[in-house]
Parts: sequence; C-alpha cells; structure tokens
Amino acid sequence: MSAWSRLNRGETTIDFVGKRKRWFTISAVLLLLSVASFAVRGLNLGLEFEGGLGIQSPNPAGADVGEIREALEGVGVDDATIQMLDDGEAVRITTEELDSEILSAAVDVVADVTEADRTEISIEAVGPTFGALVARRALIALAVFLGVVAVFISWRLELKMALAGLTALLHDLLITLGVYALTGFPVTPATVVAVLVVLGYSLYDTVVVFDKVEELVELEEQKTYSEIVNQAMNAVLARSLATSLTSLLPVGSILFVGSFILGASTLRDFALALFVGIAAGTYSSIFVAAPLLAIWKEREAEWQDRAEWVSRGTKSARR
Repeated sequence: MSAWSRLNRGETTIDFVGKRKRWFTISAVLLLLSVASFAVRGLNLGLEFEGGLGIQSPNPAGADVGEIREALEGVGVDDATIQMLDDGEAVRITTEELDSEILSAAVDVVADVTEADRTEISIEAVGPTFGALVARRALIALAVFLGVVAVFISWRLELKMALAGLTALLHDLLITLGVYALTGFPVTPATVVAVLVVLGYSLYDTVVVFDKVEELVELEEQKTYSEIVNQAMNAVLARSLATSLTSLLPVGSILFVGSFILGASTLRDFALALFVGIAAGTYSSIFVAAPLLAIWKEREAEWQDRAEWVSRGTKSARR
C-alpha cells in the first residue's frame, strides 16, 4: 500500500509529539526572523494607518523611481515613498501632509516626469486622526476575535486547548506580519481583513484536531495523552493537508499569477496575508498546537498516573 493511501486511511504512525523539539525549533527560527524583520525594517503601514497624502498617476513615459524622486526633491518633497504599479504603467507616491503650494508643485513635476495629463492624477488625503482610528479599530477587532476564540474553545472543549489554540494563532500572526516586514508590502485595511480570515482558518484546522483528540480520550483508556494526540493527528492529517492545498492553490493563483504576472498589484497586500497565513496556520495546527497541548496535559496528575500505569503494563508484557 502506498504512503498516500495509508495517509488517506489514517494508518500512518508519525510521532508528532515525540519530535516536538524539531517542530518547535523550526517555529523558533521563523519567529526570530519575524522579530528581526520588525526590528530592522518595521512594517510599511499604508496611508490609511499613518495619514498623509497619496498621489497616483499614469506613467506613459516609463519614468523610474529615481527620476520621480529627484523631481520631487526639487520642489521640497524629500521623504516620499514611491511605488511602481502595474509593471511601471502607473506610480503611487505617499508622503506626509503638504501645504497647498508644495502639493501643487509636486503634482506638476509628477505630470512632467511621467508625461501624464494633470487631470488624470488623483490625490488622496488621510488625516492622522483617521489613521489612528483605523489602527485602533484593527487592534480592537483582533482582540475581540482572540477573546471570542478563547471563550468558544474553552466552552466547546477545554481551557488548555484554548490556550494551545491561541498560541498557534499568535504564531501565525507573527510570522505573517514578519513576512510583511521583510518584503516591505504595505499593510492596509485589506491586510487586516485577510489576517482575520487566516486566523479563522487556522482556528478551524486546530479545532478539528482537538475535537478528534477529545473523541479519542473517551475511547482509548490504555494510552497516554501523547499517544492519543499522535493517533488523532495521524487520523486527520490527510484532511488537514487536503484542505490546505485546496485553499493555497487559488490564493497562490491570485498572488503569483494575478498580482505578479498580470500586474493586478492591488491584490498583493490581501493575497500575501492569505497565502502565508494559511501555510503557517496549517503548520501550527499540526506541529505547534497539538504537541503543546500534549506537553501541558501530560503534567496533570491524572495523565501522569495513566502514563505510569501504561509504562508498567508495557514492561510486564515484554517479560
């Protein structure tokens, strides 16, 4: 029987808990890279969060970033962030608030360099108060989501499962934001929506695993908690992988084909969060949440007694 057939039947015997140091080491490396990215590069917060001005213009002349920056510096705009859109067919410039004279001069030089009609250049202004409000509401939405998750899993399953699930969610969140810091992709409200969607997906995958563990706890009276977790993981592994692959394929198409190849750059900030988050969520539900739960549960007196009893029975059988 092939490995894939055994996987589909739940007949594999992978020791997820026993190899937890390997999984935790991989997670630690990814988290350290994420933290380093925050420290070195920080997040590229979008206009909606920081406030300021956004100037977007067609670019029929094919002007590059250096030419546009030099032209803007000539009229006193020194700290602009310049992004090429749709493979250079358009340009977006983000800067702090400018007075009316400098703004008018900036639009004029952008029109000259890009050879765009001035009427085709759009200007978007977002005040710092609105940007702070958006950021605050994003954090509130995240906090409410995590709170509801903790209450739901504690009610549906148990508190330690909720804590393990929340640890996996924070793991996914940090890795996703680390990728944004590393790549410099802008963090926009669409990114926040994508992150919440991803956390919900990760939660679903984790609850499926924990529900199987809870089911086996009632059935397997001669196994340790780690053995039960391993059995549950092997039983649902094929389902988790299949769900993840069928989710990653369309999201990957949006990210790599739609945004990078076809030039639909507005999809990137949304699709990147979905792609990285789904991959991280699958990993954390299998290799982080379940082994972590096993470690915590094995410290309980009931399961320590069970482990000792199983160990004595195994030794007697060998004799």
